[in-house]
Amino acid sequence: MKVNVKLFAILKKNRANSSQAVPLENGASVRDLLECLGLHENDVGILMVNSRSATFDQTLCNDDIVTIIPPIGGG
Repeated sequence: MKVNVKLFAILKKNRANSSQAVPLENGASVRDLLECLGLHENDVGILMVNSRSATFDQTLCNDDIVTIIPPIGGG
């Protein structure tokens, strides 16, 4: 299966595209996707699947759209 990933801010640095299709095994979770992308859970501030709040254990389906936004800091 494949999922579509949208990365924002610092997460898209050193990547060809901020949006990409990622092949995964059937039954893969968001955590599996992060591992495939070389990201850690601490890199994620906001996580959405198909425009809805998601968890790291959520099982993904073919053609899901996963949006990953890093934690935002400042003062």
